Amino acid sequence: MLELLIATRNRNKVREITTLMEDASIALTFHSLEDLGIAESVEENGTTFIENARIKALFYSRFTSLLTIAEDSGLEVSALGNRPGVYSARYAGENAGDDERIGKLLQELDSVHDRRARFICAAVLARNNAEVASFSADVRGEIMTRKRGDFGFGYDPVFFYPLLQKTFAELLLEEKNRISHRAAVFRELKDFLGTGFHR
Repeated sequence: MLELLIATRNRNKVREITTLMEDASIALTFHSLEDLGIAESVEENGTTFIENARIKALFYSRFTSLLTIAEDSGLEVSALGNRPGVYSARYAGENAGDDERIGKLLQELDSVHDRRARFICAAVLARNNAEVASFSADVRGEIMTRKRGDFGFGYDPVFFYPLLQKTFAELLLEEKNRISHRAAVFRELKDFLGTGFHR
């Protein structure tokens, strides 16, 4: 049984990651920061998603002997010079919620014709303050002019995926887990843990 620490306090991410890892070829047990009573935090001051994932993975891997996985993900919009980017979660202010972030995004894109966007996910696996592996993936779509769908979280209600003609918030979890940026990254992680990583 391989134990992993998921280095996030975002319960939606914990749930999505554990679901994505369910069919791994090896037996896995997951712990969150809350499970282990880790209250410390680290500033995510990287300029890329992979840098932020690395900062978190290395920092939290110091607290236990467990393999630690940290990911950073967000939205890049072409017409906004790839904003909000690494500031996706803080786009409308530190304490803003999903509705406020989406509201600001739609306001900035008002009357903008080019609505191309992509979700990016980067993850770093670490142990004892040393990087073990890193993974990244993206998925491309467009930003809607209004929210659509009741599932997902973050920018999902306005991220339209042309191949399925739905927003990410209109996809059932099993559909999203087949095509999302996070799904692609954690497929790579599963393969790595199952075949390429000697514990």
